[in-house]
Amino acid sequence: MQFSFCPTCKSDLALNLDNYIACTDTSCNFIHYENPTPVVAAIVEYGDNQVVLAHNKLWPPTWYGLITGFLEKHEHPDEAILREVKEELGLDGKLGKFVGHYTFKRMNQIILAYHIKASGQINLNDELDDYKIVPFDKVKTWPAGTGRALKDFLESRGYEVEEVPFA
Repeated sequence: MQFSFCPTCKSDLALNLDNYIACTDTSCNFIHYENPTPVVAAIVEYGDNQVVLAHNKLWPPTWYGLITGFLEKHEHPDEAILREVKEELGLDGKLGKFVGHYTFKRMNQIILAYHIKASGQINLNDELDDYKIVPFDKVKTWPAGTGRALKDFLESRGYEVEEVPFA
């Protein structure tokens, strides 16, 4: 959220010495910390040693990625990731291991990545328009939060992974 004036006292805002947006009134202590948004990401294993990569309708045509979503109020990340897999792919998932946490600086997000073993028939929701099922040994990752999560997961399984820049 971008503020024009202090939401506490309505004074002007400016960058403080710590590079945060803060109130200029010395009697007010409002600071907008811009904390990152928590996001869950699923490395969806579908079949044996294959991952589902999905294409969001808003992305460039060649970009495919993991299933991701925001945590809802009072939702545990374990529940959120299974909900997202069901909502976006129509698949029932079984929670595997937590892979790790990753930053996505451009969107100011902290990503909590999980391995999910899924089954059923893929049925995309309205956010997605395509998907690929890629064998683990053919996956190429990308230099951002979810790409690094996928790389870490595959390397933990003994795969050598090629990382390619965004095209």
